[in-house]
Amino acid sequence: MTLQVVSGKEVVKALLKGGFEVQRQKGSHIHLRKTVGGRAFHVTVPIYGNKDLTPFVLRSILRQSGHTPESFADLL
Repeated sequence: MTLQVVSGKEVVKALLKGGFEVQRQKGSHIHLRKTVGGRAFHVTVPIYGNKDLTPFVLRSILRQSGHTPESFADLL
């Protein structure tokens, strides 16, 4: 499956729907966290207005969050 083109704001909304909580925000980056079975997932999402994230950045966010492209698409 190919990655969808999404903005940072859409990624944050999807991760919040998936159980992540906003830990803090520093500048244009939002830090989210989720604990599952004793394992903590930390994700940093850049927010640059409504600009879309590059596939490289989106792939990194998915890897940090433990999601596959398919499971992430379900949250969008």
